Amino acid sequence: MNLMSKQVFIAMWFDASMNDVYEKGIEPAIKEAGYEPMRIDRKQHNNKIDDQIIDEIKYSRFLVADVTQDESGARGGVYYEAGFAHGLKDCGRKIEVIFTCRKDVIDEVHFNIRQYNHIIWETPEDLKERLVNRIAAVIGDGPLKKPK
Repeated sequence: MNLMSKQVFIAMWFDASMNDVYEKGIEPAIKEAGYEPMRIDRKQHNNKIDDQIIDEIKYSRFLVADVTQDESGARGGVYYEAGFAHGLKDCGRKIEVIFTCRKDVIDEVHFNIRQYNHIIWETPEDLKERLVNRIAAVIGDGPLKKPK
């Protein structure tokens, strides 16, 4: 893992229906924990998207993977990005992945990641609180954490 990085890579469904989840849940939780969120769809770059994703994951301290889906099925990109982060441990690096999922679709999560502990949330505010607590417990305070 990149212990010096303040960046957290966000893997999630970039649909308008998920905007509040990011803006009221994931983003403020990561900032409150003392880190900077990185959403690839909001980064200006001129590279092939897959190469940019790989570079940003490698640079990140950890990854948040929200596997919430709709009736069309699983978000393949989220699974790919979480799997890549997990695979880095075979190269001598470990990037923690914190999985999250909206409660009403947790039963649809693919069996390959069901073995991992997921933050199961109902509202963006619920997600924020749970994510702040998980980051503190598993990763620790980030370099940008503001003293209380």
